[in-house]
Amino acid sequence: MQDESRVIIGEETSLKSVFDIVHRVAKTASTVLVTGETGTGKELVVRTLHDLSGRKGHFVAVNCGAMPGDLIESELFGAEKGAYTGASQSRPGRFEYASNGTLFLDEIGEMPLHLQVKILRALQEKEVQRLGGHTPIKVNVRVVAATNKDLEQEVRNGTFREDLYYRLSVIPIHLPPLRERGNDILALARYYLDACSRENGLRPMTLDAEAERILLAYEWPGNVRELENIMNRMCVLRGDDCVTADDLPGKLREAVSMLSSTSAAAAEEDSAAVQGEPVPGSQAGPGEGQTGEGQTQALADPGTFVWPDLDVLQRLGLSLRDFLSQMEDHLITQALEREQGVHHRAAMLLGIKRTTLIEKLKRKAAGRA
Repeated sequence: MQDESRVIIGEETSLKSVFDIVHRVAKTASTVLVTGETGTGKELVVRTLHDLSGRKGHFVAVNCGAMPGDLIESELFGAEKGAYTGASQSRPGRFEYASNGTLFLDEIGEMPLHLQVKILRALQEKEVQRLGGHTPIKVNVRVVAATNKDLEQEVRNGTFREDLYYRLSVIPIHLPPLRERGNDILALARYYLDACSRENGLRPMTLDAEAERILLAYEWPGNVRELENIMNRMCVLRGDDCVTADDLPGKLREAVSMLSSTSAAAAEEDSAAVQGEPVPGSQAGPGEGQTGEGQTQALADPGTFVWPDLDVLQRLGLSLRDFLSQMEDHLITQALEREQGVHHRAAMLLGIKRTTLIEKLKRKAAGRA
C-alpha cells in the first residue's frame, strides 16, 4: 500500500480539512463520496479511510469506467453457475469479497444507469443477488465512491440517479487541485525527489530557486500524479545533485512563460492607462497627505491613505466601472511583481483565490485580443 504521507504532505488548510473529515468519519459506517480532478489522490484518501476504520475485511477497488456494463455487473454482484455463457461455476462478486471491509467504487460517474439501480438497492438493503441467482446474500460493507465529474450536474442531465447521489454523498470530501495547494507543491516535489533517490541508491537532490518558481507557477493539469512523474524523471536523468529550471520539461517552462507574458502585458497596459497620474487611493504624494474637501483619510491608517473623489474620475475621464477596473489591474500587477509572477502568492496578497486571479488575467488578455 502506498504511503498516506504522500497525500498529507504540506501545510495548506484545504488539505488539512480533508484529513480532519477522514479521521472523524473513518470508524463510522457512513458512505463517503470523494470528488476532485484526476490525479489529486482520491484513491489514497480512500485507502487511508479504510486503514483508519478498523475494519478487518478487504479493501476492494473497482474502476467503474474501465469495464463494459455487462462485465462490471457480474464483477460487482457475482454470478451463479450457468448464468451466462462461460459461467462454469458460481463465484462471488466484489460486494461479497469486500464484506466487513471497504468497497471503493472509483469513477462512479461512469456507472450505467441500469446498474445504478442495483447499487442503490445494495446500499439500502445491505444485500446483493448474484446474476442467475434467486437468494439475496447479506453483506456488511462500507462503500466509498469517487469521481472527477460534477454529479449534481449529471443528475440534472439525467445521466445519474438523484437518489443514488444522495445515498453516496452522506459524507462529501473534495480534494483541491494541486494548483490551489500553494507551497505544498514544493513539499511534494522534494518528497518525490528524496523517495526516488533512496529507491535508486542516488544522492539526495535539491531544487534551485528558479526551478521552484516554475513549479509554483505551473498550472499542473495532471495534479499530484503529474508532479510525481516529473520529479521521478528529474531524479533518474539528472547528472548532479541540483535540479535547475533548464532541467524541467519544456512544456512547464513554456506554460509559465505564457502566464508571465500575460502578467507583463497587464502591467504595461496598467502603466499606460494611468498616463503619469498618481494612482488614486495609493499613498499620498507631496501635499496630498492632508484631509481636504472630498477626501477622507482611511481610519485604519490615518495620514497614509487618501480616498479618491469624483474630481479624480472627471480629470481622468473615467466612468466608475473603468476606474474600478484600472484600480484592480494596478493592484494585481503590483502583487504579481512583488511575488515575481508566482500566482498563488500574489493571490494571497490580494486576498483572493488563485483561480480567481487566473480568470481575471485571462479575461484581461482576451479583452486585448
